[in-house]
Amino acid sequence: MTLAACALVLIGGFFGGISRFFLSGVVGRGVGETFPWGTLAVNISGAFAIGAFAGAARAVGGVFASDLVRDLIVVGLFGGYTTVS
Repeated sequence: MTLAACALVLIGGFFGGISRFFLSGVVGRGVGETFPWGTLAVNISGAFAIGAFAGAARAVGGVFASDLVRDLIVVGLFGGYTTVS
């Protein structure tokens, strides 16, 4: 992995983690804290987003022009979004 790829994963992970924290809190405050609804919402939406981007990447003329874009979006952003707890 190149230094540029590592930097993009770091940047994406930062924003993914912040997004998870924000969405999980909003959902938790909205429906209550008796069950971790925020965590469930984040994990389901993140899995859907990763699948959608992976499917789009396989299409002709897909969204991933390079591996660096994939590193930023899937590995960094959505990886941080679905992993940070």
